[in-house]
Amino acid sequence: MRVFGGGWLVASVAVFSGLFLRRSSEIRMEAVARACHELRGPLAAVRLGVELGVRVGELSPEQLRALDQELGRASLALDDLAGAGLPARDGDGRARHEVDVVRLLSDSVEAWRVPAAERGAVLAFEWMGVPARVWGERLRLAQATGNLIANAIEHGGGEISVRGWLTPEHRRVRIEVVDAGPGLPAPVADLARRPRGGRGARGRGLAITAVIARDHGGRLAAAPCETGARLVLELPAVA
Repeated sequence: MRVFGGGWLVASVAVFSGLFLRRSSEIRMEAVARACHELRGPLAAVRLGVELGVRVGELSPEQLRALDQELGRASLALDDLAGAGLPARDGDGRARHEVDVVRLLSDSVEAWRVPAAERGAVLAFEWMGVPARVWGERLRLAQATGNLIANAIEHGGGEISVRGWLTPEHRRVRIEVVDAGPGLPAPVADLARRPRGGRGARGRGLAITAVIARDHGGRLAAAPCETGARLVLELPAVA
């Protein structure tokens, strides 16, 4: 009887060990895929931006600041890969501070103007009303806005509108990215929750953005739109 029980114990340990190793492997593979996703976009934007600067003979201070932000995103992706590939949580040692949302969005749009033009898309940026600030990590928030813009370019196209404003009660910052494409293939929550292998490029970017929004006390959602996709990022505003 002891031999029988021992055999089951050994088998159980082997099964749980196998499941643990498989799960660890899946997490590592997702970390690599996430890092590749977060490296590919910013580096492509920087390369095209530098090529434009070479053609015209100079880069404006705004363009340089925007490209520097994208390089910071790429560096952040490598840090994530070294730390299991998951966006950092509050309290993990990363500094948070007040972030100027108008400048953040302006830099994101500026960085992606050339990649948009390469795909025949046009980016338009508008901030309505008084300026706003949020509390958080600038580069992490740049990941969120950059992913939304990159998704609109790759999967939507046409005229892409990036706009933001402070809600009337001044408690939330609302950012909308609207494209002229075929729209989302599924609700945002479904795309973000899909198994890793079924997300695709758009799903992975939205999953990353959703996590960043949640970690900053906000949310990512879709809003009704006559044509294309209309993604909404809401964040708590600094009073």
